[in-house]
Amino acid sequence: MRQNIQIISVAKNDVHQQLKTIPSNSPVAVRGTVQTKKANGVVVERESPEVEKIDSIEISLTDIWLLNDFSKDIIMTPETVFPAEQRHLQLRSDRRLRDALRFRSEARKICREELETGSSPFIEIETPLLFKSTPEGAREFIVPTRRKGLAYALPQSPQQYKQILMASGINRYYQFARCFRDEDLRADRQPEFTQLDLEMSFATGEDVMQSIEKVIRKLWSRLLDINLGTEPFIRMPYQEAMSRFGSDKPDTRLGMEITRLDYMLPVDLVQKITSLTDPIVEAFKLESEDNDPAKTLELVTRFLDSRAGAEFNKNPDGGPGIFVYDAKKPLRGLMPFGFEAAERVEEILEPDHGDLIVLQARKKTPFFSGGSTPLGDLRKALHSEAVKAGLKEAPKGFDFLWIIDFPLFSPMDENEPGQGGTAGLASTHHPFTAPKSAADVNLMTTDPAAVVADHYDLVVNGVELGGGSRRIHDARVQEIVFRDILKMPASRLAEFSHLLGALKAGCPPHAGIALGFDRLVAVMLGKESVRDVIAFPKTGKGEDVMVGSPSELSEEVLDTYHLRLKQ
Repeated sequence: MRQNIQIISVAKNDVHQQLKTIPSNSPVAVRGTVQTKKANGVVVERESPEVEKIDSIEISLTDIWLLNDFSKDIIMTPETVFPAEQRHLQLRSDRRLRDALRFRSEARKICREELETGSSPFIEIETPLLFKSTPEGAREFIVPTRRKGLAYALPQSPQQYKQILMASGINRYYQFARCFRDEDLRADRQPEFTQLDLEMSFATGEDVMQSIEKVIRKLWSRLLDINLGTEPFIRMPYQEAMSRFGSDKPDTRLGMEITRLDYMLPVDLVQKITSLTDPIVEAFKLESEDNDPAKTLELVTRFLDSRAGAEFNKNPDGGPGIFVYDAKKPLRGLMPFGFEAAERVEEILEPDHGDLIVLQARKKTPFFSGGSTPLGDLRKALHSEAVKAGLKEAPKGFDFLWIIDFPLFSPMDENEPGQGGTAGLASTHHPFTAPKSAADVNLMTTDPAAVVADHYDLVVNGVELGGGSRRIHDARVQEIVFRDILKMPASRLAEFSHLLGALKAGCPPHAGIALGFDRLVAVMLGKESVRDVIAFPKTGKGEDVMVGSPSELSEEVLDTYHLRLKQ
């Protein structure tokens, strides 16, 4: 139980004079008489024996001792804004930060409570932080040792250890795992982060999703007093999500679904928005809540002329086609569509006066790949801009869904390390994910780009909370992925010998997931950045400016670890 207690000193005695000399924000020890606080001479009643009102008791002071000085060099007022270099003072002065850390602690307790109770409880196991370098897909942090030429790697995730646990007879495992990835940072990323990690033997992806839904329902019920109901969260295939929303983590609260229109558009209109031959042309509608075409046009013009909007104009497949639906203009502002196409677009999109219609062309491909399309990104950006401008209300509530059926393999991104193979392909998530069905297994060596993964991401309000999959539990299949599909060299394949050995020891079928715990807490609290729910976060450059890390290595340290700086 935590409460604020008021200290009172009414007599003009030595203690009172001493109290007046103690600087604000100083730690003290006090002695006095505890009494129920009175308001205007009336005793304030307690709500219950367990939970007391804030300031419901007070101490009549008899002695006080100063325990440490509060530096006179520090100016702390309600208006003071402390920089990241003084994180201790940020935490001390900003109650919202402290409350977020308490909320995070409560969320952790509830997760543990849900996972450790029931007929088949999970057990918490800590896996090592000093791992080895293996090509899972993200860049690693390397930890040198004093043994020449040898180094550890900090784990990108506990993925391989938890699969080894499944081969070891541990049926249900979880931990709040510290993970490390040397990647570009954004508001929802940190170089070190915490994930709620779990794995289940003799389980399918559906079993994992049901277990996580129970955790989510309990968190929202206990901490936010929100009943998410009992119906399973929506399952939406990746290709459908990309087609309807242009994103693999769509905010479905926004509406603005994407519709394909190229088959009905006149050729001259298509040629105005793209130089592609035979492109796919899609559209979405942004509804105007005040039905004012002038405000809509001003909004979209200002955005596309801004630095953020300029990127959409630079799309090599062509910039967006912008049309404001205006009942007072010829063909309601859709003259470039022609009479027939304008009529069909009106039937499909059902625009109202002042609504915005956005067209975008893209290459015609059989499957989507990647996390979003340019039109999907523009959909999200324009809605956000409309909210900032007061033309739309900010979306409310929580819309959960599972994105399933991702491609197992994707074209290699030259900016990402991938798994180090030579096939021009990389595992979409990690190389331990199992194909969805027997038909997908048959496609693995003939058409790997068409293989569907038994992978699932939990998404809420446009944020990916976490992802998981059914794993490959057969060493022969895992070797085929490494050697024959990704075409890893023998040296890379050897780096996974420990995992292949565990799978060969009769490893049962298993599945799991990892929820980004920092991101989960940030979403629950409505925070824009995970930095607001981490006690000591890194900056956008990956630095802890309070302690000064990362720091330069001295020549002595470099010598100790057999390192030298490359010029």
